[in-house]
Amino acid sequence: MNTEQPNPFDDESLPFLVLINSRGQYSLWPQITSVPPGWRNVLGPARRAECIHYIEQNWTDIRPRLPAHPADK
Repeated sequence: MNTEQPNPFDDESLPFLVLINSRGQYSLWPQITSVPPGWRNVLGPARRAECIHYIEQNWTDIRPRLPAHPADK
């Protein structure tokens, strides 16, 4: 019998968030974990599949945006 807890990032039964940072990078994040510094919620909580669909539709260029100001590097 496997008593290991599933990885919350892979557990489709959990609600998820879509996060974005200042460089326009997206992240799929389980709602049960804290939003890390520098990231903000743009969708959710929602089903994992809905969050993945949102990321696929909105993150069309995986290259991070350049910092707006040289001091942001």
